[in-house]
Amino acid sequence: MPRSRFSHARRSFLVRSLGLATVAGGASLGIVHTADAYGWSRTLRQGDSGADVTELQIRVAGWASDSAAQTFVAVDGAFGAGTAAAVRRFQSAYGLTADGIVGSQTQSMLNSLESADGSTAHFAWSEFHSKDGSAFSGGNVGSSTVQANIRRLMYKLEALRKKAGNRSISITSGFRSINHNRNVGGASNSQHTYGIAADIVVSGVSIGQVRSLAQTCGFSGVITYNGSQFNHVDSRIEYAYGGGGFYWAYA
Repeated sequence: MPRSRFSHARRSFLVRSLGLATVAGGASLGIVHTADAYGWSRTLRQGDSGADVTELQIRVAGWASDSAAQTFVAVDGAFGAGTAAAVRRFQSAYGLTADGIVGSQTQSMLNSLESADGSTAHFAWSEFHSKDGSAFSGGNVGSSTVQANIRRLMYKLEALRKKAGNRSISITSGFRSINHNRNVGGASNSQHTYGIAADIVVSGVSIGQVRSLAQTCGFSGVITYNGSQFNHVDSRIEYAYGGGGFYWAYA
């Protein structure tokens, strides 16, 4: 599996799907119009490929496994066995026939998790903004890439929310600009500066329970810091920004 940075082609696809305006250097001017529900044009099944499969993989990424596993759904536009298994888990969780085939009912359920501005049903862009007022700017990648990464993170968190009994999730730290990250003592290559990490609290669910659930959602970094009241989750391996292996810390 390639461990390169978020490809230009994939970023361009997401920029188009989110309605982002970009300027030279990849900076984003933000959401410029509302989006319609994603227009699935065919039934998808194992063996298919294309941009619609890429979109599907983003939306079922949080259903990567049944139990704690060092795995994630590859977002490569190829509908393989891993994608089919994630689709079946998604279908089962939402009361659909778990056949791994993405027909109209599954597509409608997937679309029920999207919001008109390109975010997801239970998460807003503003929840992930850098707390120094720079929104998605000033990170280790351009703001349009950060926003595309945040969107993918949102879908994993939607899966975590569902697995936690539809309990609300608070984002205590999402994207951090390099300046803000430095001010809070974060590592220079922090996953937060790429938009692939969040520190979270799940209402009414213990840190240990959240950690166990997060390990099924395709996160390659699941960390509990000493004395903290939150869990850190990130996609360091999927995006190849942090290096190293899967990191589950249980301090």
